[in-house]
Amino acid sequence: MLASRICDAPISVVNLIDEHRQWFKAETGLGVRETPLDTSLCAHVILENDFVEIPDTLADARMSDNPLCLADPGLRFYAGALLKSKGGYPIGTLCVLDNRPRTLNELQREALQVLAKQVMTQLDLRAFIANEKVLRSEIDHRVKNSLQTVGAFVSLERSATDDDDTRASLGRVERQIMAVAALHDHLGLFGNEGLIELGPYLDQVIDLLNSTLPSGISVVGSFEDVEVTPREGSLLATIVNELVSNATKHSFEQSSGTIKVLGKRVALGTYRLTSSDDAAPRAAQERKVSKREGLGLKILGASVRQLGGTMTVMDTEQGYSTQLDFHLSGV
Repeated sequence: MLASRICDAPISVVNLIDEHRQWFKAETGLGVRETPLDTSLCAHVILENDFVEIPDTLADARMSDNPLCLADPGLRFYAGALLKSKGGYPIGTLCVLDNRPRTLNELQREALQVLAKQVMTQLDLRAFIANEKVLRSEIDHRVKNSLQTVGAFVSLERSATDDDDTRASLGRVERQIMAVAALHDHLGLFGNEGLIELGPYLDQVIDLLNSTLPSGISVVGSFEDVEVTPREGSLLATIVNELVSNATKHSFEQSSGTIKVLGKRVALGTYRLTSSDDAAPRAAQERKVSKREGLGLKILGASVRQLGGTMTVMDTEQGYSTQLDFHLSGV
């Protein structure tokens, strides 16, 4: 610890004290993280001046009978700068100790007090970050709940309509809303400094898709896990949603089957999504693209472009197959 080097002391401690105990946030030369409060040297001085120096603890009435000072070798020298909260409350000290009586020079005393202020700055910053994380988690939780409520209303409207195109469009909207709700769920529960785990997130998106697709059509997903930003995760969920929606509309209009969506690393910095289905290809003259379907393709293309990806669509004997390559931050 820098305090030990500046003060040429074998022991230095950042200690925090409450009503029942004393523990060390950082220490050099002691080898323990906590000591009993009744033998604490700092507990004697925490309510006194902002800086306390005791050249010889055995000559001080407050510490002359302290077992830590009477031991061989005992703590014979103490100098501590108070740690104060923003409200002015003492919470501990930054102190240096030695096994021999001595004094600090003026520069060392000033340095110890400056370091104590720096310690409080760091503690305040960590508390602020912790509070921000709690607040962000609460916001994500509330946004998720709100989106789930909206998604439920869309689901009711989808169930009530008899128009196939309207039902398909509302299903697309519902899945997108629930995918964003799932994103906030991952940010609130598993957020890692603003990143999410792509594999578990897209697995959840696949479950949502299966819950809203027509009877007889199912989606199977398998995704190699990488950490991505929330923006990347949201765009990839949109892409998966649109891939499944398009396959459902184009491949399975009057039939049932399975859609497979796979994701994996294929090269350094490249993540590949592939989508395929097992439906027989429909004749070219049967593939009439409505305005709503055209909008879905535009959403898919725009999402791919925002990620700087490439997309290849193929008509195979087994059905449609789409391959997309992206350069993601965590790959």
